[in-house]
Amino acid sequence: MIVNRLDQGQLAHCVAELADLLIDTVDGGASIGFLAPMDRAAAVAWWKERVGAVAAGHLAVWAAYDGRRAVGTVSLAFPDKPNSRHRAELVKLMVHRDARGRGLGRRLLGTAEEAARSAGITLLHLDTETDSPAERLYGAAGWTRAGVIPDYAADPAGVLRPTTLYYKRLGATAPTR
Repeated sequence: MIVNRLDQGQLAHCVAELADLLIDTVDGGASIGFLAPMDRAAAVAWWKERVGAVAAGHLAVWAAYDGRRAVGTVSLAFPDKPNSRHRAELVKLMVHRDARGRGLGRRLLGTAEEAARSAGITLLHLDTETDSPAERLYGAAGWTRAGVIPDYAADPAGVLRPTTLYYKRLGATAPTR
């Protein structure tokens, strides 16, 4: 599998296939901010909105391809405040249901961590649904559980669920992004 960082033009070019990935992820039960069934037009619009953030340097997006289509993605969101340039949020780690169980989630996570480290980021953070498969991934990858917020977000079925916050310190120097 090939994992590539997407620039704004590449992201704009592949919003339709990333929308398919988003739909599969949500319809498969992953709590990533959307309700099922995921509307295709809404999924395309959501990815199109990300293009400007990539162009502005506020978001970095990677996509994994199995040779035919995008089967995974992960992003880093960079804060715009001067006092937070040392950190980034890991967002929207998605793996297509057909590609799960082969280490792709771990590979995408590692790719984002290494890119953050190379950019001088010393702290990453994220939130994920408590007791989800994603939570096991983050724990196994050395992320530290910071706490749980009850009833934080609705899962794809619309049921309020707790969310676990995680962070990971990275060995890096001054921010260079």
